[in-house]
Amino acid sequence: MDFRLDERQAHFRDRVRAFIDAEIRPRDAEYHRQSQQGERWKVLPVIEEVKAKARAAGLWNLFMPPHSGAPPVDDRFVFEGEQLTNLEYALCAEEMGRIGWASECFNCSAPDTGNMEVFHRYGTYAQKERWLRPLMDGEIRSAFLMTEPQVASSDATNIETAMVRDGDHYVVNGRKWWSSGVGDPRCKVAILMGKTRFDGSRHSQQSMLILDLDTPGVTIERMLSVYGYDHAPHGHGEVVLKDVRVPAENILLGEGRGFEIAQGRLGPGRIHHCMRTIGVAEAGIEAMAKRLLSRTAFGKRIADHSVWEQRIARARIDIEMTRLLCLKAADMMDRAGNKAAQLEIAMIKVQAPTMALRILDDAIQAHGGGGVSGDFHLAHDWASVRTLRFADGPDEVHNRAIARAEFGRYPDAQAEAPAR
Repeated sequence: MDFRLDERQAHFRDRVRAFIDAEIRPRDAEYHRQSQQGERWKVLPVIEEVKAKARAAGLWNLFMPPHSGAPPVDDRFVFEGEQLTNLEYALCAEEMGRIGWASECFNCSAPDTGNMEVFHRYGTYAQKERWLRPLMDGEIRSAFLMTEPQVASSDATNIETAMVRDGDHYVVNGRKWWSSGVGDPRCKVAILMGKTRFDGSRHSQQSMLILDLDTPGVTIERMLSVYGYDHAPHGHGEVVLKDVRVPAENILLGEGRGFEIAQGRLGPGRIHHCMRTIGVAEAGIEAMAKRLLSRTAFGKRIADHSVWEQRIARARIDIEMTRLLCLKAADMMDRAGNKAAQLEIAMIKVQAPTMALRILDDAIQAHGGGGVSGDFHLAHDWASVRTLRFADGPDEVHNRAIARAEFGRYPDAQAEAPAR
């Protein structure tokens, strides 16, 4: 087993790292200054400027693998990007995760990545030209409307949004929340999951529509906060859909195919989150180590107190183990396909946020009162990572899949159990 990076893997990782160090990290303070000034929901000039540089450097749309699952419905459209493998992209995404706004500079931020993959895999040529092309060019942003406040959305068959066919349109009524990205003025399109029927098989009732967010009847009722952070200018909204008329041609694949599309979308999205989360953890351990080395308490550096040596050691061990699992999952996706890697994806989806939260919590502790303030990035990063324990499926759903796979290894255990 060879753990060395090949030339191409190291090449793209190093290029992304060098670009971040040269163009993004030096402007981090400028980004935060622009985000805090004036209107909360706006386009930040610094992002648009850096995006142009990244695209000119050939570091653009890195997330789309060469063969993204099912073949496109219409293959006339060529996706413009570097076409990295999942393993190659994992190394780049970790670098992006070290600074929160870096991913967008490479046109690699959620939910656009998942939506672009859906358009590419399942969209018609006309749908791709209308929506995928401006997304691919970084001209607009998008949202994914799935979660609902009135049901347990961890089971997607629970969704209640109705999409009723009426001639050449579907009439949509429902309410969605945690619709990430709808606060951005560039957000022009959403992929909407709802039900076109309420009977029959539980997994064939759902469908997906392409929703132009300027359509009458679409209302962003409020923007939600995460532990007090509004995450502007991106943000997460609660969206009301009242008698919204969507052209029937905007359906993806056809009626009853929504659950199938959701499964195809969420697999890569889950591992993308985990890749970036490893970068967040690396930033956390760096901040913790520097703080411990720079402060003294009770006559010696805080770093020299044994409890902190134990915490730093545990953090490094956990990062390295988590990275190996993430790379294994990415490699399996490349070699055998997303379905074959679903167990590894489930495991890394549980492990990565749990690992990062523990490290960030220790880093906050190391910073004392400053750790919970806005003076450092740690509290914000903790709040962001905490959401990943239920975004794209809660821990409980993934743990259930992992446990059932484990139980399946022992089909004869019940018969072998001694009678009591």
